[in-house]
Amino acid sequence: MRSGDTAVLDDPVGESLRGHHAALARRLGRAAAYVPEVATFSAVSSAAGPADWADLAGLLGPGEFADLFSCRATPPPDWEPVFVLEGRQMILPGLSGPAQARAASDTGVVELGAADVPEMLELAARTQPGPFWPRTHELGTYLGIRAGGRLVAMAGERLRPPGWTEISAVCTAPEARGQGHAARLVNALAARVLSRGERPFLHVAQTNTAAIALYERLGFESRQRVTFRGFRTP
Repeated sequence: MRSGDTAVLDDPVGESLRGHHAALARRLGRAAAYVPEVATFSAVSSAAGPADWADLAGLLGPGEFADLFSCRATPPPDWEPVFVLEGRQMILPGLSGPAQARAASDTGVVELGAADVPEMLELAARTQPGPFWPRTHELGTYLGIRAGGRLVAMAGERLRPPGWTEISAVCTAPEARGQGHAARLVNALAARVLSRGERPFLHVAQTNTAAIALYERLGFESRQRVTFRGFRTP
């Protein structure tokens, strides 16, 4: 599915840093990156030239990690590859469905804030849902589910290109899996996104077939394959 309103999803990091997350950005020339402890994502044009890569290297500093997310541009040969991960981008088409409508009033789902960061970091470290840092919660709303007072599941909003919100950090503690927590959280977040006139999207590793199957059951459709890449600056 590729139409005018989805074009911004080809560069979700750059679009977010230029728009909704501009206050969380640092810039040099045409290169941009999130401030430390919020996210490691960096952005350059898909047609980046030597000056753009020099700007990004100057912005991050020598020997620093440049998480290019799904950027299709290739850095110069003296940038050391750190990782490559194949994934897919999925979107929720159309308007709110019954599941999202019910999720809007799910009383078992709680909103998380700065006071919950230590628990959020601990859960992310245990479950490895993707990059999560001390200030990642500043990117948007994060929701959680508690059992016996302990945080056992969470998910939140991350990238915000115009008209869209990414659902991310979907994770459940091993001892609490199989109870539908992830579905409840994704539906609750989707309901919030849809209620403000935006549409939800997300990214998932291609090898995470269980997560892909869950998102498809919740109504998400694959938009495109993506390759996540990280490098170290010279």
